[in-house]
Amino acid sequence: MSKKPVTNIDVSHSVAMITLENLPDDIMLISEIFTAMSDEGINIDMVSKPAPFKGTVSMSFSLPTDDMMKAITLLNDYKDKVEDFSVEVDAYNSKISVFGEEMKYIPGVAARVFKALAKAKIEVKLITTSTVDISCLVFERNVDDAANSIKKEFSLE
Repeated sequence: MSKKPVTNIDVSHSVAMITLENLPDDIMLISEIFTAMSDEGINIDMVSKPAPFKGTVSMSFSLPTDDMMKAITLLNDYKDKVEDFSVEVDAYNSKISVFGEEMKYIPGVAARVFKALAKAKIEVKLITTSTVDISCLVFERNVDDAANSIKKEFSLE
């Protein structure tokens, strides 16, 4: 009998996404920003940092919507310190997390998650993964359809 790659799906509501545009690819500055948010009690979740381009990155992360204004206020302080730095905010999201210990041994789980979401015409805003977890940020209004499409794909209904 084959093992199930996905054993649980978790949904988190009221999630905001913030994207930092034109951020210097400086890990000391990045750590300073994230430390400042931590010091304010802001819990950052999904973080996506792509490869830098010409010394800058556009970095996105998720956080509880309740902490969004506090984060924006804090991040606006960096506009004076960093040239061309901007902050984009995207509220009204939900996070779907797909878990399974067997994921690390079974290829194609992410492909199946993405295909299920594509079939349901779900726009995915942010993706983070680990060996046993795939998390996707989607519009709040689409979260039920997204979760149901993944449940169907992995026979979790």
